[in-house]
Amino acid sequence: MAINYASKYAQKIDEKFARESMTSPAVNNDYDFVGVKTVNVYSVPTADMNDYSVTGTSRYGAPQELESNVQELTMSKDRSFTFTIDRGTYNDTQMSNAAGAALQRQIREVVVPEIDKYRFEKICTGAGKTVTGTLNKTTAYDTFLTGASELIENNVPLAGCVAFVSTNFYKNIKEDASFIRNGDMAQEMLIKGQVGSIDGIPVIVVPTSYLPEGVELIITNQSAVTAPVKLSEYKIHDNPPGINGWLVEGRVYYDAFVLSQKKNAIYVFKSSTATGN
Repeated sequence: MAINYASKYAQKIDEKFARESMTSPAVNNDYDFVGVKTVNVYSVPTADMNDYSVTGTSRYGAPQELESNVQELTMSKDRSFTFTIDRGTYNDTQMSNAAGAALQRQIREVVVPEIDKYRFEKICTGAGKTVTGTLNKTTAYDTFLTGASELIENNVPLAGCVAFVSTNFYKNIKEDASFIRNGDMAQEMLIKGQVGSIDGIPVIVVPTSYLPEGVELIITNQSAVTAPVKLSEYKIHDNPPGINGWLVEGRVYYDAFVLSQKKNAIYVFKSSTATGN
């Protein structure tokens, strides 16, 4: 007999994922994917300003028809996992705890890293501005300021922004003589992996293996990316054929989408000559 524990563990997974994921501060869940794998996001453009005329029949100017733009978001990542738990290891009363612990371990060590890497890839692919340049300990802080300035020029509020840096970028900016750090690295941080802030933007150091090739810096606003994650199934089969114990199966839907009207809220820097010198 198989029991589907997806609904039982769904809330725990949401909480666990938010705590463990490095990318959680960079994405939003503003759109409802519950029960569906596709959602349409509508955006309506603005009208030009005109000089008001005190004569004629079109005193406000010629009316413009505002046609809404539609971005269809369809979750494409349908992933699964399976493992067994032998009855000789756990008795029946311990099974629920063992299954829950195994699920949390699976999410922490396998699911979360996979989704984080995928999100970074999608964020970089959909970025409004990607720059390639030289990174060293004399250019790191200027590189960061250039990225933040680019967002400001695009009217992106720095509130809600977060920066992800490679270990190489982190080393270089810490050795940059012109860098004035804003924040106390010793304080308790609420964002996973945060090591401080630069000019008010939280900074999270990311393993190089998580980032697309050459990427050293990402500055993004949370409003730019929506990233749903759904545990569709988490089943426990009691004594399936050939197994004295339990067969556990899980299925996870996830994806990440850069909203077409918000892509200018993402800035990516790639290093052409990454070095610590």
